[in-house]
Amino acid sequence: MKKVVINEKQRGFLFRNGKYSGLLGPGKYWCAFGREIEVSNNEFVVSSSGCPLETLLADEKIARSVFVADIPDGKLGLLFRDGRYSAPLLRGKHAFWNDIHKHEMIVTDISTPEIGDDVPRCIYDLIGQNICEKITVAEYERSRLFFDKKLVCVLEPGTYYFWSRGVTGIEVSVENVDMRLTSADIVGQEIMTQDKVTLRINFTCNYRIVDCVRILTDVDDYKEQLHVAAQLALRDYVGRYRLDEILGDKEGISSYVRDRLCEKEAELYIKIESAGVKDIILPGEIRDIMNTVLVAEKRAQANVITRREEVASTRSLLNTAKLMEENATLYKLKELEYIERICENVGSINLNGSGDILTQLLTLLKGQHVN
Repeated sequence: MKKVVINEKQRGFLFRNGKYSGLLGPGKYWCAFGREIEVSNNEFVVSSSGCPLETLLADEKIARSVFVADIPDGKLGLLFRDGRYSAPLLRGKHAFWNDIHKHEMIVTDISTPEIGDDVPRCIYDLIGQNICEKITVAEYERSRLFFDKKLVCVLEPGTYYFWSRGVTGIEVSVENVDMRLTSADIVGQEIMTQDKVTLRINFTCNYRIVDCVRILTDVDDYKEQLHVAAQLALRDYVGRYRLDEILGDKEGISSYVRDRLCEKEAELYIKIESAGVKDIILPGEIRDIMNTVLVAEKRAQANVITRREEVASTRSLLNTAKLMEENATLYKLKELEYIERICENVGSINLNGSGDILTQLLTLLKGQHVN
């Protein structure tokens, strides 16, 4: 005989000659010839490797001790154990021991990916990603929602949950659209002016999307179309004017291209906020020529200023000379001023007692002797 011990949280299924005979509780048992005992270690789920669930449920003793969940097609069971969410249950019959733990269940519709109001939102994150998909839309975004590649609606900022494809058979996908101010750069466009000079122009445009649905359904690659529209407008404008005219009126280019892009707003479902030329890059030889011209212009301006200052200085000297010629006192004062300046640079001067000091100084400075 074989001894079998069934612990407190275990159950035993008795089989006689391979046929289910009854349920055994905790205790010690002896198996005689033709008797077998299958010990179930699962304290929650009712299951046996020796017979189907329907056979076990036919036992009245088991039927009184279990909670049975029969989930039809198109439904999902959400199992709660002792008031706490436990697991999702797909189609089929499930049985749980109800003598130790209390089991409850919510049966919800999964024919569409939308989660019904009968499912508490607090358990969404507990259900699992293979059953429930989480979608987050940022404050600056709008999200296009698709069921099996078909557009359903636009989601506003927030967090959303949907049944996954593995549950409903319907693929849920989203495309987030950034509604913030966006910059588009048209870089290094080589364009020939009216006088056959090739320029490279860098242009920038700031825009916002105004209709995130129509821009998908009515426009094929709106970014590329915006880029092409800016290119064509630049070529149209630059081809009409000479190099000097273009360099002298950069704002004219910006205004023209911006107006042309604004004409495309309704067609592309965007709003042009601003647009302008960032850089105009000249060919190397043209740049060298213009630098030479600029240097020559600055030198000519410097020469004009120098001549003007020389004329002003000469005129001032002439006016001073006329005043000193007409006024002897002014002449004397001017003479003393210059003597003072000269004396600042002289170490020592020797004078004798003959004649006044001023006359002797003047004589010394003129290189004469006083007797």
